Amino acid sequence: MAPPANRRPGYSRRAQYGTFFGYLAGVLGAVIAAVLLIVSIFNPDLFSGLRNGASQITEPAGGAAARTRATGRDVLSVIEGYALAGKRTAKLRAELEEAKVRLAESDAVAQENKRLRQILQLSKRQPSPVTVTRITSSTPASTRRFATIGAGRSDGVEKGMPVRSRLGLVGRVLEVGYSSARVLLITDTESIVPVRRASDAVAGFAQGAGNGTLRLRLLDLGINPLKVGDVLVTSGSGGLYRPGTAIGVVTRLTRDGAIARVLANPAATEFVIVEPVRAPEANRPLEEDQGTDASTASPRARTGGDQ
Repeated sequence: MAPPANRRPGYSRRAQYGTFFGYLAGVLGAVIAAVLLIVSIFNPDLFSGLRNGASQITEPAGGAAARTRATGRDVLSVIEGYALAGKRTAKLRAELEEAKVRLAESDAVAQENKRLRQILQLSKRQPSPVTVTRITSSTPASTRRFATIGAGRSDGVEKGMPVRSRLGLVGRVLEVGYSSARVLLITDTESIVPVRRASDAVAGFAQGAGNGTLRLRLLDLGINPLKVGDVLVTSGSGGLYRPGTAIGVVTRLTRDGAIARVLANPAATEFVIVEPVRAPEANRPLEEDQGTDASTASPRARTGGDQ
């Protein structure tokens, strides 16, 4: 006869012994654990030797695990570095560009302070300038060359007054408003300035060529004594411009004179000095020309103030 499918331990002595010893092992384990817990509470140092021995046994495995974790962190750091390298590089480049801009601004401020100091020293050397002001605009490209300065009648500026920078003559005041004035530049075709060579008394007239240069015509025709590199200054003839003011440098010789480069380029000039007319009566033809109709006035009359 076949044994039943659901057999109880009572049908097998071996099963009964197994169950009994299982319960007995559980009870003994609980008792031993309770004893060890009580001993560890009242005498914690009793098992220190066992703990140290266990630590020494597991130390190689722990060291290997620690090295594995360190290697893993290094690998992750390398991956993160590659992933973020582009972003960090872009940030560093932006900071570098910003630093360059700040450095350029610092250099610009230093140059500005240097120019202002030079202008102040120039003002101290010259006899009683009318005012020191800024060029607000100038003609970029035209046969007529004008500039506007930020000083006018309220600052004592009058028609005909010479305008110069620390490098040389810029022009003369043509029209005056309350807080601004219009300047006829020496490079204008209607401007004629009596000049001489700085090293001697070779005299002539510098007329604007309308292209940013000056055309010099000598008073004494014959052998041209000028050389490339000669510095031209105002001669003071006519009483409008103070003698000795630099105006240009000879760059090319012609049959009756030379072509000169202007020293005080309005495009590169920021601050200028307005000087009084050396001889007030020299400005009288200029004032008369302002009331003359431009259609009937001759070119000689329109430029009489420069002579």
